[in-house]
Amino acid sequence: MAERVLEYRVPEGAASARADKIFAEAFDDVSRARLQRAFDAGRVTLDGTVIPKRAKVGGGALLRAVLDEPSAEAAPRPVDLPLDIVYEDEALVVVNKAPGMVTHPGSGTGEDTLVHALLHHCGALSGVGAPDRPGIVHRLDKETSGLIVVAKTDAAHHGLAAAFSGRETYKRYAALVLGLPKRSSGCCAEPIGRHPVVRTRMAVVPSGRSARTDWNLERTFGKRAARLGCVIHTGRTHQIRVHLSHLGHPLLGDDSYGFKPARLPDVAVPRVMLHATELRLPHPSGSKELRLSAPLPGDFLQVEAELGEGSVK
Repeated sequence: MAERVLEYRVPEGAASARADKIFAEAFDDVSRARLQRAFDAGRVTLDGTVIPKRAKVGGGALLRAVLDEPSAEAAPRPVDLPLDIVYEDEALVVVNKAPGMVTHPGSGTGEDTLVHALLHHCGALSGVGAPDRPGIVHRLDKETSGLIVVAKTDAAHHGLAAAFSGRETYKRYAALVLGLPKRSSGCCAEPIGRHPVVRTRMAVVPSGRSARTDWNLERTFGKRAARLGCVIHTGRTHQIRVHLSHLGHPLLGDDSYGFKPARLPDVAVPRVMLHATELRLPHPSGSKELRLSAPLPGDFLQVEAELGEGSVK
């Protein structure tokens, strides 16, 4: 068995919380069952001391968990694939991810993921985390395009992970949605959890984890569609997709969350129309703040053209 090591320094001033909840918030891709097994095996420590999952942890503490996971028969190898590099230095790289590219290898994926491409471009990525996802601090869904930051070094990975979990980042997305919201802006703060019936989907559920999405109208296309600017303050799986569907305005192309192609029979929608347009975050060196942007991709502009002349808000 291979091991995945999770390390997380709780931000100074953070309110005390249970160790298992802090890990769950900081590492959204790790299941509670895997964390539970690590706690049961005595493989979770607080500043070097083994702790139970219910231990209260305050700001400044260093949490460390060692998780067992199957060894990768074939670790990702470098593959020469096209990349749109927005920013790069010795610590990290920011990519404008193309729609259709998977972030990291997983069940059923090929050797065409962002990780494969970055291993070829960078030579090496951070070793923190699972062997099949080196450098990955946050993710974008396969069909979502736009800005994603990847760590080259372990130190950068820890710093970036702390910034994301400490909500020190600014993430803005452009979303093409079905219908026209009645207001020009709003906030959806409904909790998100696993769908009670369809386990591959997420949903607004009372027992879910806290989530907040602010949105505003950027462009309207009559009453049948609109482009929204969405700022997320949390990083739940499918957050924007779930929240906008809950508001009655599913993303164009998002059949999983309520989009009906028959509502726009004259528009060819190639994918889930979501694009990460802006990313601001503190550089892990502490030397500066990165402020990055990515223009709307061609397929996004094509769908807007097919929707007809829009009105800018």
